[in-house]
Amino acid sequence: MARLVVTIDGPAASGKSTVARLLAEKLNATFLDTGAMYRAATLAAMQAGADLGNQKQLIDVLNKTEFKFAAAKEGMLVYVNGVDVTKQIRDPQITANARHVAASAPARERLVKMQQRFAETHGRIVTEGRDQGTVAFPDADVKFYLTADLNERVRRRRAELKTAGVEQTPEQVRENIRQRDDSDEKRFVGPLKPAVDAIVVDTTDLALEEVVDKLVVIVKERCLGKR
Repeated sequence: MARLVVTIDGPAASGKSTVARLLAEKLNATFLDTGAMYRAATLAAMQAGADLGNQKQLIDVLNKTEFKFAAAKEGMLVYVNGVDVTKQIRDPQITANARHVAASAPARERLVKMQQRFAETHGRIVTEGRDQGTVAFPDADVKFYLTADLNERVRRRRAELKTAGVEQTPEQVRENIRQRDDSDEKRFVGPLKPAVDAIVVDTTDLALEEVVDKLVVIVKERCLGKR
């Protein structure tokens, strides 16, 4: 296991991925983008024509698919059966359908093992998701839970989509986030919730740099002086 593990959990568009990537840079750590793993599994299932609501079909796809995840400065690189799908998995349809994979207990178990294996090969890890501090890395050195006002999350997601060349109305984005939150919070396995020992950070009124700087200070106070 990595010598340092920092987890960042939180709902959709709370800033987890961007904050985790920048925090990893500040700490000279590797960024583990678990969302990319779920999207990769979703893409593979869709390409195979699997019924996303059928757990057996999902597991069959996972068993037959070769996934590779590599750390890079700009973020995690994702390969499915040797093909670079790093950009393809950001398609809104893939993001929307990822909830089916996330709701599958057997699929989540496989993906958590992938995450843990990834951590075993790196010295320092900053990982983000929805169950990193509760399920994947319950013994993490520092656990964060990011939140943000719904209106701010809608604004952020729309901006993210626009950068990717996708235009959606505020109403569409709000409904997609609402559905994702509902699915994440109510699923039986690995539901979205703060770990009991997580540090909750509301990012609504904080600039990205302020959030990252705040987390860096906390991690250094708690861990880096001891290592």
